[in-house]
This record gives sequence, structure tokens and C-alpha cells, in this order.
Amino acid sequence: MDFQERIDGDIKEAMKARQATRLGVLRMLKSALKNAAIEQGGAEARLDEASAQAVLRKEAKKRQDSIEGFTKGGRQDLADKEQEELGVLSDYLPKQLSPEELEALVSSVMAELGATSKAQMGLVMKAATEKVAGRADGRTVSALVSSKLG
Repeated sequence: MDFQERIDGDIKEAMKARQATRLGVLRMLKSALKNAAIEQGGAEARLDEASAQAVLRKEAKKRQDSIEGFTKGGRQDLADKEQEELGVLSDYLPKQLSPEELEALVSSVMAELGATSKAQMGLVMKAATEKVAGRADGRTVSALVSSKLG
């Protein structure tokens, strides 16, 4: 069963269980996946797993940004709603790297490339981002690489 089939099955389960929030988030995700597929190859196209995961990460990132904005704006009610939606999306995201795992990964990338100065940050970020593959936030990776090179 691929990712999109799993979402379809979970939509049916959410309908049967009358889980309104979960159902709404899954429908939104299905719509985003369908829109991305249409952009790539027309109405009958399906996304591969990597593209589907990229759409999922993009939707989760939208929720994180909204939570930050609503919290800064003093709208905790809306931030809580976005947090609940992010919780549903998190069930489908790959397991995130721990800070120790991330630091080890960045250190190994720097050793492979022989990077020692800030001038090489772009090279390190490119290689580290490929190895992280969505299991850590880009800002976190960038901050870690910057501190190790600085």
C-alpha cells in the first residue's frame, strides 16, 4: 500500500469514527497531494513516495509557521487548532532525528568534505540536507552547521 492509498484508508476510518478534525486534515492532505500530482503530470497522474512525502512536509511546515504567527499575535485558540492539525500530520512524517543523531550526521558530512570554514557552508548544507531527507528541520540543520563551522 502506497502513501496515498494509506491516506484514503485513513479518511474512511476517520469518517466511521466521526473524527472531524482528523478527517478535515486528511482531506486537506489528499487535496494537496492531488494538486501536486496534477501539476506534475495531469489529472490522472500519481505521485511517487518521495514527492508525496515532500507535500506532507510542506503542509506540516505551513502548520508550524502558522503556530508561530498565531502565538506571536496572541491568538492561542488558533495556534491550538493548528497544533492539533500538525499532530495529525506528524503521524505520517518520518521519525525525526534526535539532536545527538543530527550532530553525528553533520559531523560525518563535514569530515567527508573536509569542511573547516564558513565559506564551505553551502557544500556542507547541501550534503547534510540530502542525508537528513526530511527527518530534521532545515533551520536546525543550518544552525548546527553554522555553529560547527564558526
